[in-house]
This record gives sequence, structure tokens and C-alpha cells, in this order.
Amino acid sequence: MRELSAETMGVTAKRGGGRDVEITDVQTTMVDGNFPWTLVRIYTDAGIVGTGEAYWGAGVPELIERMKPFVVGENPLDIDRLYEHLIQKMSGEGSVEGVTVTAIAGIEVALHDLAGKILEVPAYQLLGGKYRDEMRVYCDCHTEEEADADACAEEARRVVDELGYDALKFDLDVPSGLEKDRANRHLRPGEIRHKAEIVEKVTEEVKDEADVAFDCHWTYSGSSGKRLAEAIDEYDVWWLEDPVPPENLEVQEEVTKSTNTPITVGENRYRVTEERRLIENQAVDMIAPDMPKVGGMRETRKVADVANQYYIPVAMHNVSSPVATMASAHVGAAVPNSLAVEYHSYELGWWDDLVEETVIEDGYIEIPEEPGLGLTLDLDAVEEHVVEGDTVFDEA
Repeated sequence: MRELSAETMGVTAKRGGGRDVEITDVQTTMVDGNFPWTLVRIYTDAGIVGTGEAYWGAGVPELIERMKPFVVGENPLDIDRLYEHLIQKMSGEGSVEGVTVTAIAGIEVALHDLAGKILEVPAYQLLGGKYRDEMRVYCDCHTEEEADADACAEEARRVVDELGYDALKFDLDVPSGLEKDRANRHLRPGEIRHKAEIVEKVTEEVKDEADVAFDCHWTYSGSSGKRLAEAIDEYDVWWLEDPVPPENLEVQEEVTKSTNTPITVGENRYRVTEERRLIENQAVDMIAPDMPKVGGMRETRKVADVANQYYIPVAMHNVSSPVATMASAHVGAAVPNSLAVEYHSYELGWWDDLVEETVIEDGYIEIPEEPGLGLTLDLDAVEEHVVEGDTVFDEA
């Protein structure tokens, strides 16, 4: 095995300036939000802690516990080496893709927060500096009558007027009442007309006040995806997201190249090695990695760098708590082709209670200048919403 621990690599030199720090512990806490968010905290012998977040999913805390011996005793400033070390050590347990990658990403995000605090710089500085002071946020919108075009248009108007967002997303894989067999991925003509009506009503309601994207959640066949994209081409669609299942790149490429409607894909691909194929085959018009799922902050930066060679914007998928949301914003600030970061919890009244700082204001995230991610967890709020049976990790 390609062993990348400090001991094996001979990385033993003493570091000055308060940088000779060792990791002493890694702990997790699961918060019961609209998804079971897994928060990660890394402790050091300097008394400084870093907080991150992994993408939600069964088994993530157990995988992070499994990886603890591989990072305890290491210097948290060696983010790249520790990341590759974990990828190698966990290769037999699936670090090519899937939940093992997302568990590693949770540690990697916490390392960025921790390294920023040690060096007294914001996390974006560790990624090369910034292109922007604030990050645009697109709001994933829902309504109880999600299949009613007028109800969707009303919600779009409310989110723009009352919540201040100028970027929205709605689901299109909603029941029309005309389905015969949802397992075969085929869209009947009436179903396409129903979805086109939602697109028409929402885009006509907000016009130039907001960009609007529409999500299909990998539901349709290639032919149905192409027909749907063609049916909504006349409207001002920001992008159509995941019209076909993610496994077959050739089908995805064919759908994207068959239409003028912008197509966005990426949240179900892992690491730059997988995202790269979508980009290089020009199977996407915009790429949508989910930062704590794709592999972490630096991995998302790598995806953005490849996309930039093909002049493709990055619209980060995000269903996280304030922690990974802010980490995604730091990445977005540091890459030139960043478009927006998703916000998926506007119906959850206590989302921003988890941290002491304001994260989203008027549809934008101001990038903090404080060290690390620039967030302070409210442990009382975390404890109030902890997943039943779990415990809150130790304070700093």
C-alpha cells in the first residue's frame, strides 16, 4: 500500500511559529435536520479545534471513527497528504466513490477550519485567495402543492419578495396524475406538457428578477430527457438538473448535446476523477459537485479548475447545515467560475440557530475574514437537535 503517514514519509521536522501541532482526537455528532447532518470535530494538543461536516448518510460516523487512528498524531496543516493518506488507507473500504469518500470529506473540511485557525487566515486563503467577497445562493423551493404550476409560481414570488433570493430551483419530477408506470422512466406527452406548464408559470412570474433552475433527480430515460429539455427550451431556464440516471455517461452526453436548454449534473459523481469525465466529454453545461460529498474543499477546487479549462461554470449542490454551506461558500469565493451555492433548508426554522453568525442574508453569503470557516457552533442548539441516541462532541 502507498503509505503516506508522516512517520513513513519521514516528515519529522519541527515547525516554528506555532505550527508544530498534533491531532489528538476526532469526534462526530449527528444533527436531525431535514437531512441527518454529520458534524465532525478535530482536536489538537494546541487546544485549537476544527469543525467540518460530511455529507449525510448511513455509516458515516462509523467510517470516521475507523479513520481516527490514521490522523491522530499527524500535523493538521498537511491537508493534502492526510487526504491522500485516508484515500489510500480506506481503499479496501470503497474510497473510490460513495460514502467512504464523503466521510473523508468531513475530516478534510474540519482540517481546513483547523488549519485556518492555526495560521490565522480564512479558509479561502488556503485555496489560493478569493475572486469575490460574497457568494450567491440559490434557494431550493418547495410547496405543499408541488405539482400545481400556479402554486409553484406563487412560492417563487414569495421567495423573491419576502426572502430576498434572486436564484431559485424547483422540482420537476413531481406527479402529474397522468403516470402509467414510473419504473420505466418514460414520460408521456401529457406529463411533459404538465412539467412545461410549471416551468412556464414560474419563469414568467419572476422573469428577470430571479434565475430559476429545475431538478429531475435522475428520473427519466434518454429520449424522455431530450423531449423534456426541448419542450422547455423556449422559457428562461437557468438549467435543467439530472434529467437521466447518473451511471451512463454516454446517455448523459447525448441528452446535453441534443438541446439548447442548459443541463447541469454532478452531485452523484465522486472526486475529480469522475467529475472530469463529464467535463471533458462536455456532457454538462454546468457542473454541480456537492462539496462534502464529492471529496471536500480541495477536491471541489480541483473539479472547478478542470471545468474552467472548458469554460464551464460551477453551481455547487448543497443540502448541508451551516457548516458545510459556509465551507462551500469559501470554495466558491476561491474559484473564478463559481456560479452559486444551493440552500436546501429554507423551510427549517432553526437552520441558522446552529451557529452564532449570520450565514445567508438577502440571498448571499458574505465570506468571513475570521480564521478558518469563520463560524462558531452553538452547542446548545446542536444538543437540542441532535439525532436521538447520539451525543454532542466535546467543547473546544
